Amino acid sequence: MTPYTPPTQDQLLAIRVNAGIEELAASEKFAHAEPDLVEAIVEGVGQFAAGEFAPLNRTGDLEGAKLENGVVRLPDGFKEAYDSYVEQGWNAIASPEEFGGQGLPFTLSCNVLENLGAANMAFNLLPMLSVGAIEALEHHGSKDQQAKYLPDLVSGKWSGTMNLTEPAAGSDVGALRSTAVPIEDGEHAGKYLITGQKIYITWGEHELANNIIHLVLARLPDAPEGSRGISLFLVPKYHVNEDGSLGNRNDLRCVSLEHKLGINASPTCVMSYGDNGECIGEIVGEPNRGLMAMFTMMNNARINVGNQGNQIAERATQQALAYAMDRVQSARAGSPDKNPVAIIEHPDVRRMILRMKALTEGVRALLYYCAGQVDRGTIGDSDAQNRADILVPMVKAWGTDAGVEVAGIGIQVHGGMGFVEETGAAQHWRDSKIAPIYEGTNGIQAADLVTRKLGLDGGEAMVALFEEIARDASDEAGLASLATDCANIARWMRDEASLDDRLAGSVPFCTMAAVAVAGWQLMKQAEAVASGAAPSLAETKPVTVRFFLDRIVPEALGLKAGATAGAGLLYALPAEKLAG
Repeated sequence: MTPYTPPTQDQLLAIRVNAGIEELAASEKFAHAEPDLVEAIVEGVGQFAAGEFAPLNRTGDLEGAKLENGVVRLPDGFKEAYDSYVEQGWNAIASPEEFGGQGLPFTLSCNVLENLGAANMAFNLLPMLSVGAIEALEHHGSKDQQAKYLPDLVSGKWSGTMNLTEPAAGSDVGALRSTAVPIEDGEHAGKYLITGQKIYITWGEHELANNIIHLVLARLPDAPEGSRGISLFLVPKYHVNEDGSLGNRNDLRCVSLEHKLGINASPTCVMSYGDNGECIGEIVGEPNRGLMAMFTMMNNARINVGNQGNQIAERATQQALAYAMDRVQSARAGSPDKNPVAIIEHPDVRRMILRMKALTEGVRALLYYCAGQVDRGTIGDSDAQNRADILVPMVKAWGTDAGVEVAGIGIQVHGGMGFVEETGAAQHWRDSKIAPIYEGTNGIQAADLVTRKLGLDGGEAMVALFEEIARDASDEAGLASLATDCANIARWMRDEASLDDRLAGSVPFCTMAAVAVAGWQLMKQAEAVASGAAPSLAETKPVTVRFFLDRIVPEALGLKAGATAGAGLLYALPAEKLAG
């Protein structure tokens, strides 16, 4: 497998131009995010990821996580790499200073995860889930819970998980049946007995961190049915004593590990709580308001999963480029020189490589634009928060779709060698395929875009985004046309379309919208580079942006018919006829 080389200059460009880090540093909250520190973080975590996480990517895939007598074992090197990650403070970048964090923008946390995930996507899921748990407790935990649990979560000494899915409750979280019964007296009075089974729990059991803090959705007795009756509970693997030391193990266990298509080093656990009637948990937030608290964690996770699309695309692109430069086959068509050349000289391979680069850089531009809007929302800009909310499903859905496409193209560039495991290209595709599925499938993301997000600010926030793009892109006819189409479709969905019609067109519309925003942000990158920013990208950036605007934007324009076709044809046949 080709070693990972951090794309530091492209990351810095996106952080400066798309996230607007210098503007964020002008605020009191993020005043520490000065240019020298930003560069040091981006360069430092890139070097760390390449040196510590990347060498474990292949062994993690081949050996995977294994469950032995209730204990999850990882290949050699994982414990040492995670300890180094904690020791160097990478887990604490954006967490609150009062709990040991550095209080820096979410944008920089995204960069930490980008580098770690490009180096080793499966391993990176461990810190990624912890970041979400920190976010949930920061916003919804009590003062006592924050003081007790956040310092070690922030440092990374402890890790966190989110427990939603059950065997009979997948995307329909309201159907879950795990229970929480109040404890009236004794040592744990005021806490709850948790009982139930959860599936697909990422890094639900392992030995790399000293403790695991599970955030578990469950129902109180007599709670309302559906999502209105769900509460959130904090369930530690080991009880935490008043002095902060670890006590006895809680009544929870990993029943089994899933055998998956990819991310084999990430233990995906079936977790059982309360087999012996002694699983103790604490409620987080208000009773029956657990889904709202969990959504804080999920929103963070959805951006970070979109980031995974960027991560795997970057790694697959580097792999394909190295192979295309090295593999010699056939003379270039039409050349008077009949000697064989590296396959990167052939037109179709050039097309594939440029498409990989353009999609990867487009997802990165969209990701950091979204992160910058999240950071502005944090310092009180409500318009930026609305825009971030609109962008989240685009980042998650289109970002991960692009990751799968780029990883697939990477196999194609390798030809037959891509279809065998030895090159490593197949692993990137296998790893990529989970990202459009978890944290809400991409269909759910698109549905969210055309329902809840379409209604923000009376339905004007989304239209305003596309109108701004159209104005800025007045010299780019294709991009301006795409943005105008998106604005018109948003109005039609808001004012005229039935719910079925909106949902039927949601996926193509989500792709159109994401490509419009990504193209806009890439255009801003190209303008910055033309003005002297990132001299090392002066030759490459204009070409990849031009490819995106001239090839990928027109494809998105072609999705208008699907976005506006309505649901009629989808239901022209009853299910029995459709099934044949």
